Formats: sequence, C-alpha cells, structure tokens
Amino acid sequence: METKRTDYIGWDEYFMGIALLSAHRSKDPSTQVGACIVNQDNRIVGIGYNGFPRGCSDEDLPWGREAEDTNDTKYPYVVHAEANAILNSVQSLKGARIYVALFPCNECTKLIIQSGISEVVYLSDKYNGTPTDIASKKMLDMAGVTHRKLETKSTHIRIDF
Repeated sequence: METKRTDYIGWDEYFMGIALLSAHRSKDPSTQVGACIVNQDNRIVGIGYNGFPRGCSDEDLPWGREAEDTNDTKYPYVVHAEANAILNSVQSLKGARIYVALFPCNECTKLIIQSGISEVVYLSDKYNGTPTDIASKKMLDMAGVTHRKLETKSTHIRIDF
C-alpha cells in the first residue's frame, strides 16, 4: 500500500501562494502586492492586487514614485491589494485571515479592522519602524487583530504551464 505524500504544502503556504500569484496581475512597475482572504473554514472569500480603480486607465495615470507634484505619482490613485481583496469579497469577513506579501499600511489596516478580519499573515515587514507601520501595529494590537510573519520551510513553489 502506498503512503501519502509528505512534501505537500500547508494551508499558510497555499494561501500565501495565492496572494503571491495574484500579485502578478499588478501592472505597477515597482511594487506588486497580492492579498488572499480566507474564512474560518479555510475557504477563499476575497482576492486582490494593487492597481488603479476600475474604469481608470492604467495608460492615462502615472506609475512613478516621485514627482514634484504628488498627483503626478501613483500614490493618490493606486488601490492596495488588501482593499481590493476586501472589496472583492462576497460574504462577511468576521474572523477571517488575510495573507499579504507586505505588512499592511495604516490605511489598509483600518479597512482590515473594520471588515472584521482577525489575523494578518505577511511575508515582508519592509517598512518596519516607520511612522505608518507603527500606527498599523498599534491599531491592530488595540483591536485584537493578530499579526504574524509567515515562517516557512519552503522558499519557492513551482508552477508549470
């Protein structure tokens, strides 16, 4: 009798993999972020990636990070992956987990808290210690939303087409 595989991925790796795959939909030349929201039954209930709002042409808005006028950068226009995942969900997010490659900014943190998500799982804390990062962590802690860096044995998952 054959035994089951032992090299399968766990739930955390699976859902983070979905978030990372979603990030590949982003047209942002410098930062691609994806998010995957999962309910308490490990069912995906929302997916998103960073990009411009529906109906706003990615040909007519700027992708740059720096300009003399802030409105000539991407920042006033881009919707973050977490916000898109929340907006793309079709059911209550109470008690859900969100998987994101990058620790959420303070604006997305407010949406995460308000939506009822109870845990944030992230890969990178690139902006650790910045004022907005400190605000994010303060709000998450105050609201009782847990946050943890994904620790995984794997460094890659291969997908072949």
